[in-house]
Amino acid sequence: MLTEILQTLPQVLIDGLTLGAVYAVIALGYTMVYGILELINFAHGEIFMSGAFIGTAVLIVLTSLGWTSMLPAVVSLIIMLLITSLITGFLGMGIERVAYRPLRKAPKLIALISAIGISFLLQDIVRFITELFKGNYILTSPSLFSDKISIGSVFGSHAASFKSSFLVVIIVAVILMVGLDFFVNKTRWGMAMRAVAQDRDTASLMSINVNKVISVTFFVGSALGGATGVLFAVQYGTIDPYIGFILGLKAFTAAVLGGIGNIRGAMFGGMLIGLIEMFTAANLSIITGGVMGAEYKDVVAFAILIIVLIFKPEGLFGKAVAEKV
Repeated sequence: MLTEILQTLPQVLIDGLTLGAVYAVIALGYTMVYGILELINFAHGEIFMSGAFIGTAVLIVLTSLGWTSMLPAVVSLIIMLLITSLITGFLGMGIERVAYRPLRKAPKLIALISAIGISFLLQDIVRFITELFKGNYILTSPSLFSDKISIGSVFGSHAASFKSSFLVVIIVAVILMVGLDFFVNKTRWGMAMRAVAQDRDTASLMSINVNKVISVTFFVGSALGGATGVLFAVQYGTIDPYIGFILGLKAFTAAVLGGIGNIRGAMFGGMLIGLIEMFTAANLSIITGGVMGAEYKDVVAFAILIIVLIFKPEGLFGKAVAEKV
């Protein structure tokens, strides 16, 4: 059994890092909003999904105009990322202004229900627009980085392969995560965000515009979510309006695992969940003697969430705090 597991290990690492990078960047959006508002923004998964569709639409337009054949693939990707990030960033700001700000002093359950409602609304809007223009709500993205790269066997394992898009996803995701970490810890806006997260009322007394800081937080988190949607479409090709639901839940699991409200914890949690999921998909059948297959990989991810909530509810990198009154 150990030999079979080792044979799959290189491919598991490649696939797990790719998926984990996606989870990690989505988890950052959850943890940023929770850190300031103590709100679980369940619409964030649909922001990610919207980004995947917007990025794919931009790529389809560039392809129809013949620009992708003239421009380097990296330039096309940068155009997709910039346009998508701006649109989803402003979309996140709009959602905060319309759906969350009026409920800021309401019980948290009311805001949570509003977030779930926005989630379903975005799903149906994207499905309607896609079917209106394409006749089908499932889209296949034109290929940008499709070259196959193979690596030799390691420790007696089979040779592993990956698309060049794997490198693109990892590099861009790392840039986004490092950039966000720098923004939050080294800039004035980041300092304002941390101040509002610490004590909103005291921050407002120190001439910090709390509403503006919260809007910027939603813009940055949603822009990251939209950019991650582009990376997902580039890597996996086929998207539909419902990809954000399960991916969003797993990214939320990653945020809780790392410590909800902790940015570096969310990064680590996303990578860990991605690796565990791919390891489970590849080896669960081997470990259980065929009793359970790859389709049970989601069970493992959420079992981890339950275990963490029972034994360390603040997460691996989180700190236990007293309830604010």
